[in-house]
Amino acid sequence: MPSPTFHPDLRLARLLPRSVVHPRTIGTIRRLTDRAGRARPAGGAIERVDETVTVRVFRPATSPRPGPALLFVHGGGYVIGNAAMGDRFCRSVARRLGVVAASVEYRLAPEHPFPAPLDDCYAALRWLATHPDVDADRIAIAGESAGGGLAAALALLARDHGEIRPVLQLLSYPMLDDRTCAESPLHPSRMRMWSRGSNRFGWSSYLGPAAGGAVPPLAAPGRCDDLADLPSAWIGVGTNDLFHAEDVAYAERLRAAGVPCELYEVDGAYHGFDLVEAGTGVGRAYREARFTALSAALGEGRQVAS
Repeated sequence: MPSPTFHPDLRLARLLPRSVVHPRTIGTIRRLTDRAGRARPAGGAIERVDETVTVRVFRPATSPRPGPALLFVHGGGYVIGNAAMGDRFCRSVARRLGVVAASVEYRLAPEHPFPAPLDDCYAALRWLATHPDVDADRIAIAGESAGGGLAAALALLARDHGEIRPVLQLLSYPMLDDRTCAESPLHPSRMRMWSRGSNRFGWSSYLGPAAGGAVPPLAAPGRCDDLADLPSAWIGVGTNDLFHAEDVAYAERLRAAGVPCELYEVDGAYHGFDLVEAGTGVGRAYREARFTALSAALGEGRQVAS
């Protein structure tokens, strides 16, 4: 068995579990995070999109309107998490870049399998595009983990509908391809926080009836054959992340389809490292790289220090 090698900044890596999410834990995790999801966001507001969907919205103190905007999609393997997980990032985006930032509360699997979560995200995108403070031609979409997979799928859906054309898909270690459940070059000893078992559970929950048949590309963007005419992309992932291989492959396929894509790889970083060990140098560098890409895409030249 190879000895796991982690980035030297990530000192908690050897203490962290290989897996957190599985059928026995989602009830507990949901109960622990439910209160934060209902609480009013500091510096923001909860606004209703439709009878199913709400968003947590953060607005800059002063900025010309209409202006750029960001839609954020939280992670959680499609089965846990809530929009409050995006509060810190969206608040920073509003303050530092002077744009409207919204985090969408989408329905979770297995109770609500594909396409319900994606439909919720698209409803939030349409709401944001029609908001009087927002320039519909300058919207970026972002997501982490499963939220990154939903953001990538949202870019495909927006392209196919032709109503809204996001300027960037900002994808942090996105969960893109259900086939990683069966094969991955990464040894289990290098995984932290998200394992093959977690991945099988997340995908089977999200795909629902589609899990045993032909998986739609909108459910698993890694399966999509046509990646042309998509928004520019930024993909960040660590080399000790289960999603590393599928994310690198997706970046290469985007480039081959003529879509500009920046791939930001972090040697020795595990899944969600920038959230678990946020104060480390490597975590801060990752977040700054993400901000830089977002600022450039939205055309905002007034980025301020965090």
